[in-house]
Amino acid sequence: MSVVTVQLGQCGNQVGQELFDVICSDARDVHRKTYSTVSCERFFRETTQGDLEARAVLIDMEPKVINHSMSKAAKSGRWRYGETSHFSQKQGSGNNWANGYCVHGPRHRDAVEELMRREVEHCDMLAGFIPIMSVAGGTGSGVGTFVTQCLRDIYPSSFVLNHLTWPYGTGEVIVQNYNSVLTLAHLYQLSDAILVHENDIVHKICSQLLKIKQISFSDINRVIAHQLGGVLQPTLTPASCGAYSRHPVGELMSALACHPEYKLLSVCTIPQMASSSIPFSTFSWPALLKHLRQMLISNSKMEGGIDWQVCPPPASAGRSRSLSAGSFNTSLANLLILRGKDVYSAETGGFEDSAIYTSWLPPDEALSLWKSPVPFNKYEKSATLVSNSQALLRPLDDMVRKAWNMFASRAYIHQYVKFGISEEDFLDSFTSLEQVISSYSELQ
Repeated sequence: MSVVTVQLGQCGNQVGQELFDVICSDARDVHRKTYSTVSCERFFRETTQGDLEARAVLIDMEPKVINHSMSKAAKSGRWRYGETSHFSQKQGSGNNWANGYCVHGPRHRDAVEELMRREVEHCDMLAGFIPIMSVAGGTGSGVGTFVTQCLRDIYPSSFVLNHLTWPYGTGEVIVQNYNSVLTLAHLYQLSDAILVHENDIVHKICSQLLKIKQISFSDINRVIAHQLGGVLQPTLTPASCGAYSRHPVGELMSALACHPEYKLLSVCTIPQMASSSIPFSTFSWPALLKHLRQMLISNSKMEGGIDWQVCPPPASAGRSRSLSAGSFNTSLANLLILRGKDVYSAETGGFEDSAIYTSWLPPDEALSLWKSPVPFNKYEKSATLVSNSQALLRPLDDMVRKAWNMFASRAYIHQYVKFGISEEDFLDSFTSLEQVISSYSELQ
C-alpha cells in the first residue's frame, strides 16, 4: 500500500525532501530485495524509464523552496519529484495563519485538490496521507490546515497522519503561538494523529549528539527525516504474518491513536551520533533499550542528559501533571520499533511494565512491537519509540499560555480579523486545546 506525502510550506517541503532522500538511500543500500521493494512501492512509483518518482504533492505560496527541493532531488540521481506534482504562487502568507487558511487555501482549492487526486490515482492501494508542515508560519500552518480539511472531505475513510514541526520556544515569528494554537485546535478535529518534532530538542541533538558546530535548518531537517524514516520504513508486525507490513499508517493508528481525545505523538530514536563515529561504536540491545525506557519515563527526548532519578510511582501514589521537569511521564500507548542485527533476541519486557501506562489500558494492548532484521541508515542496531503520552504536555501548555497572554492584550488580533478569523474563533481554539491539556494531565 502506498503513502502520499503532502509537503506544505518552507519547512514541510524541506523536511519532505530529506525524508525521501533517507528512505531512498536506505532502500538502495540494503541487499534484501523484499525490504527494498516494499519500501520503494510505499513511497515511490516507477516511471516508464525506470526512474523513481516520489509519491508526493508539494505546495507553497512561494516557488523558491519547491524549486530547490525538486532540483536537489533530481541531482541525487536516485529519485525525483514528478514534474507536475507541485503548486506554488508568487506571494506568501505573511506568517499569518488566517491568510493561509481563509484566503490562499480556498482560492487555490481546485488546483490543489486536482494534484492530490492525480497522485492518489497513481496508487494501486492507498494507505493514507502524511501532510508535513510547520505550525509557526502562515503557509505551512494555515494552508496546511486547509489542505488537511480537504483531504478529510474528499477521502473520509483514509488515514491522515499530520507531521508538525514545533517552533523554537524563543521565537521564530512574533505570532507563532497564535498560528500554533489555531493549527493544533483545527487539526485535532481533522487528523487521526499528530506526530510532533520540537525544534529545540532537535537542535540539542545536532549540537550534543551529532557534534555539529554551526547548525543549519538542513541539519535539523535531516535529524527529523532520520527519525521519521525509522518509523515509516518496512517492519514485521504481529499482524503481518511474517511479511513486511503493507499498511504503515493504518497500523500506526491502530497501535497509538486508540482514543479521539489523545492524538499527540512524540518520537525518539537511539542511537544518534556523528556518522564518523558509527564505525567505531558498538551497540547492545540491553543497553539501548535500558536507555530508551528511561528516556520515555523521564521525558528525555535525547540520550544525552537522561534523568535517571525518575522512576514509576508506587501503585498507591497519584501521578503528577508532568508539567515540571523531573516528573514521571505517563503513557497511553507506545510503539517500539527495533531494527538491525540480532533483533529477535532483544528483551523488551521493560516496556511492558504496567506502571508506565494509564490504569485503564492493559500493557499488552498499550505496547506494540515492530521489528526488522535490516539495519537502518548505517546503524547496526537502532530503536525508535513513538509514544502517545504526556511528553508534549509542557510545550503545549507553554504555547497556549503565551498565546493567551498576547490575546488578552489583543496584540495583533486585527491582523487575523481582517482575513476572516474572529475573536470567537480564537476562543474556540483556546477552549479546545485546554481540553486536550486537561485530558493528558489527568492520565493516571
